[in-house]
Amino acid sequence: VQLVESGGGLVQPGGSLRLSCAASGFTFSSYAMSWYLQAPGKEREFVAVIRSAGGSTNYADSVKGRFTISRDNAKNTVYLQMNSLKPEDTAVYYCNAQLLLTFYWGQGTQVTVSS
Repeated sequence: VQLVESGGGLVQPGGSLRLSCAASGFTFSSYAMSWYLQAPGKEREFVAVIRSAGGSTNYADSVKGRFTISRDNAKNTVYLQMNSLKPEDTAVYYCNAQLLLTFYWGQGTQVTVSS
């Protein structure tokens, strides 16, 4: 099983980034896919989820209206479009796959929002 995040980097406040998470080794379409972030010195926290059936989504209040999660089951990939980025969005962003009590995590990608 692999989850490989990409797309992180340095961006100015107000800018945009699109993160990708490529999955392999499991039945991607059956899993709910989420993004989490972990800022320095803080615990990992939920950002967004897209479910397997129907593709419904939920977001943390801090990113509602700015971030959009989507998935392409044909490509086994989940995305996080991040707009209007703020310095407080700076963190390592992790991809997560969940089916019942089975969880998989990626290695993370760094996002730094700074002028």
